[in-house]
Amino acid sequence: MVRALYTAWTGLRNEERRMDVVSNNMANADTTGFKKIDATAQSFDRQLAVKIDDETVGINLKQGIGGVALGVKIGETFYDMSQGGFRETGNQFNLALGGKGFFRIQTTNKAGQTSTKYTRDGDFTVTKQGFLVTKDGDYVLDENNNRIQIPNANVVPVSVNTLGEIYSGNNYVTKIGLTDFQNYEALSSYGENMYQPADGAAQIPADASVTQGFLEMSNVNMVTEMVDMIAISRAFETNQKMMQAVDQSLDKAVNEIGRV
Repeated sequence: MVRALYTAWTGLRNEERRMDVVSNNMANADTTGFKKIDATAQSFDRQLAVKIDDETVGINLKQGIGGVALGVKIGETFYDMSQGGFRETGNQFNLALGGKGFFRIQTTNKAGQTSTKYTRDGDFTVTKQGFLVTKDGDYVLDENNNRIQIPNANVVPVSVNTLGEIYSGNNYVTKIGLTDFQNYEALSSYGENMYQPADGAAQIPADASVTQGFLEMSNVNMVTEMVDMIAISRAFETNQKMMQAVDQSLDKAVNEIGRV
């Protein structure tokens, strides 16, 4: 019975984790370029149960009687990198990526150290000096990993073609730096809607196209997430009822049968 309590508890823990993932997806349903997260569940390795001290097979002989499941454990969480829909903004500095790839962003931590992060969020703007930056002020990098500075960005029209080539009026400026990864499992969330790769993550050329004046929306489907939330809630309640049933059985075993 104690094992039954433990098994039910692992179920509660797993559903709690799944609920956190679904809640996070729903909270970011309107976040530009957000990619939903999915969670997996795994069972603990089954253990072989054996008879002990059974005189019918010999006291010193252990006889296997089958496998015993020890509950569920939290599996992996992974990003669903499928394409999100586009929303037209008309802002010349808003850029959407179609296909696989990420913008390169230069961030600076509190210690003043710079590093490159990656995002699908193309909600950019320009500073007074003409630097193309994210809404949090981080610099967008070009194909040579230099900060993108657009001359007269606040005076003349700026155009960006599907290859990511930037023009200020009729003058070529630079090409936006895009990167893709061989395995998205090497990416982890950095914050500010950006990703950071693990050490040694294999980078590959991006095949994404750039669309100016649009933003890629999140790929979260609210209906699907609501259905998942209901299923998780019911699974959580089932595990609660299991724990209550085992608790009642233990109570009778201790307080009623134990008095006999």
